[in-house]
Amino acid sequence: MMSKKYKTIDQESTVVSEAAVAYGNTYFRYFIPKDDYHLVKLAQSGVNTDVFYSFSDSIDMPEKVLAAMINLSARTISNYRDQNKTLEPNYSEHLLKLISLYELGKEYLGNVDEFSKWLDQPMWGSAEKPSDFLNTSGGVDLIIARLERMAQGYPI
Repeated sequence: MMSKKYKTIDQESTVVSEAAVAYGNTYFRYFIPKDDYHLVKLAQSGVNTDVFYSFSDSIDMPEKVLAAMINLSARTISNYRDQNKTLEPNYSEHLLKLISLYELGKEYLGNVDEFSKWLDQPMWGSAEKPSDFLNTSGGVDLIIARLERMAQGYPI
């Protein structure tokens, strides 16, 4: 079940706080649904493009790369921002899962840089890297499960 993958966070607190980001207290934890139901509800309401851009900055990932990861072009996201549109539910869900993954990675590996290095290392017994799976929602789920197993001491 995916409900174990997300930290319990009150979804009423989804205000962007630039000062918090500047001081390392990321507000992304407010976008980590407490269970699958809240993930779907939050995705259905659409995620603001500001979350996309702030997340891209916080993990030091080029916008083009993150956009491609959620199967959009950077130009499309820019157009959404210019039109004050939120991301469509399927893209919102994917972005929310990526945020959850990165927050979990930071918790388990200490910081975004270490987690990013881990994502680019071949998985146990395979030439594939965890980052190869991040372009689908199910792939993000797979990597979350692998990361949790690793944190529990199981070989991955």
